[in-house]
Amino acid sequence: MKKKERQQKVIDEVSINRKVSSSFLSEKLNVSEDTIRRDIKQLDAKGLITKVHGGAISTIQKLYHYNEDVIYNRENKISIAQKAISLIEDGMVIIISGGTTNLMLAKLLPKDLKATVYTYSLPIAMQLTEHPLIETIFIGGKIHRSSMVTTGIDVIQYLSNIRVNICFMGVSGLSLEQGITDEGYEVSLIKKAMINAAEHIVYLATSNKLNLRHNYDVCNLNEIDTVVTDLNSDDPKLKDYISAGVNLL
Repeated sequence: MKKKERQQKVIDEVSINRKVSSSFLSEKLNVSEDTIRRDIKQLDAKGLITKVHGGAISTIQKLYHYNEDVIYNRENKISIAQKAISLIEDGMVIIISGGTTNLMLAKLLPKDLKATVYTYSLPIAMQLTEHPLIETIFIGGKIHRSSMVTTGIDVIQYLSNIRVNICFMGVSGLSLEQGITDEGYEVSLIKKAMINAAEHIVYLATSNKLNLRHNYDVCNLNEIDTVVTDLNSDDPKLKDYISAGVNLL
């Protein structure tokens, strides 16, 4: 079977079943799992399916339901979300950025919470519809297919016209030298607009994001309000950040 034909069969199986494992595809198509993993990676890069741990899901499945397998370091992200929820009060107006840590935050919000939440993340907006007392406002714009968030000037302009009590922002990189940085230029601009729109910024950072620096600045270390991590405050990895005056939760 030629590569093009095989990859089309992978797409077909994902479309029919919504989610398939690499082992299932390997047996079905009579090729090695390494071959299937390469196929999935290439098809994911083209936006035809979505790569997840152990297999693939359809792009529609990604939009409407983030399977638990998509959320890596799940226990760590639960820990961060639970800490972050302690900062929320009834009646607050909130911004939540994209990312699976913030998705976990949205999943774990109390069902009796009354709040208004702005987000430009499609998965988070969909998750928030399960919370009956939360008014969800989705910020539209150009959709970034791999992360399912909206980007562009429309998002930045919208954020410039709102004021919120608290913002929960995902972190791509946090370092002592550069503070919060991001991998994408457009996303870094949106995050700066979020900072300007919020009274208090809470950065959600799994421990693997510490001591990482990316190309685009979001804010300096001395501009950070609060960082929530999955580590205990006495963890040696946090010592230098505490010494630098970072407020950690």
